[in-house]
Amino acid sequence: MRIDKEIIHPIHPQHKLKLVYTETPFKCDGCKEAGIGLKYACQRCEFDLHKTCAVAPATINHPFYKGCEFEFKYKHPGREMRICDACRNDVVEFVYHCKGCGFDMHPCCANLPQALDDGERHLYLYLKLSSSCHHCGGKGPGWSYRSQCKTINLHVSCAKELLVESWQAMHLKVDRNKVREMQTRIPGLKGTSKNQHARGGKVSQIAGGAARLIVSAILGDPTAIISAVIGGFLS
Repeated sequence: MRIDKEIIHPIHPQHKLKLVYTETPFKCDGCKEAGIGLKYACQRCEFDLHKTCAVAPATINHPFYKGCEFEFKYKHPGREMRICDACRNDVVEFVYHCKGCGFDMHPCCANLPQALDDGERHLYLYLKLSSSCHHCGGKGPGWSYRSQCKTINLHVSCAKELLVESWQAMHLKVDRNKVREMQTRIPGLKGTSKNQHARGGKVSQIAGGAARLIVSAILGDPTAIISAVIGGFLS
């Protein structure tokens, strides 16, 4: 698949967007979710798009929703607030929407790999959890990654929650202004459900490599390099 180094995007037509690589987390101006790795960025404005959001196909299908056709929308066509059926975060702007069934997915969620390999185990994406999530302790709605050996279960929503907690913990030790900046730049990682009593022991059981790989996939770039960078936040 050919990847253009520069594009002009309809929601930012005044300047070209350049394909760049960053190890600094950013908020996508399309879907309003966090990202890292490859992005299309304006060199003159603070404007960033996930690579996935910038070059999103007009329609897609997904193996979890057979018979559905998802259309890419700059904003959700409905009036009421919607949530992504994958990560359970709010749908703010860019979204894939199935008119027939009403399902919604952030572009990055729609592109989550069906399988990941952290070098020790295989992790597979599931529509529902069959056993408790290691972070929240529940089997609630939303997609999840589960290891082939069934020892690792993690909601996509909980992986996002782990990420923002780790960022905040890291920056609190360095500079409170950086924490406020992170909270301002990446609001899409907030608002996930919590189950406080399930934390502590269970979450510590999640293998570091597996957690890093899941988080890097959610951020739009499931590569070994990004996984290593994420390790600095989650360790």
